[in-house]
Amino acid sequence: MSYMDGFVIPVPKGNKERYREVAAYAAPIFIEHGALRVVECWANDVKPGKVNDFRTAVIAEEDEEVVFSWIEWPDKATRDAGAEKVMNDPRMEPKEGEDMPFAGARLIYGGFEVLLDARA
Repeated sequence: MSYMDGFVIPVPKGNKERYREVAAYAAPIFIEHGALRVVECWANDVKPGKVNDFRTAVIAEEDEEVVFSWIEWPDKATRDAGAEKVMNDPRMEPKEGEDMPFAGARLIYGGFEVLLDARA
């Protein structure tokens, strides 16, 4: 069964298009190294929780929005090998003088074993 990497990250609202560009640049590199798909979602209906929510989980500031994304891999072994290749791929190195369009220090991520995958 598939293996998922999940991410929640705060992004300044003014960086939405720049974030999309960076994600569109990186997605084919992940796919080249074994990912089946890369999905990036910009929040537009995230309600405040009573205890916690997406915004508080990443300590999103007033001028930031939350991105929820995942990368689907065929299995964990492919993910482990592919993720290492992605991290060592020179195309993933930040270009000199170029800042990332998100707050990476507040990124939440992890790998997940699929328990259920129901589709229409």
